[in-house]
Amino acid sequence: MSVKTIAAAKFKEQCLSLLDSVDEEGLVITKHGKPVAKLIPIRAKRTDEDLIGALRGQVGIRGDIFRTGLKWDAES
Repeated sequence: MSVKTIAAAKFKEQCLSLLDSVDEEGLVITKHGKPVAKLIPIRAKRTDEDLIGALRGQVGIRGDIFRTGLKWDAES
């Protein structure tokens, strides 16, 4: 799937309608045929449900999380 592009002058003419219709892939704005900017939508505010499991597979536990590795005596 190719990214949609639009010339800066045309973007200027249609800016408000393009803001309403931009999709997740975004829109590349060009000047003289060269890309100069990319318009992408901001995601809606995340909820707690979005965060649960969001880092699954990206975070790992190393070692024993219940021990510090230090030995100590509470009575001395």
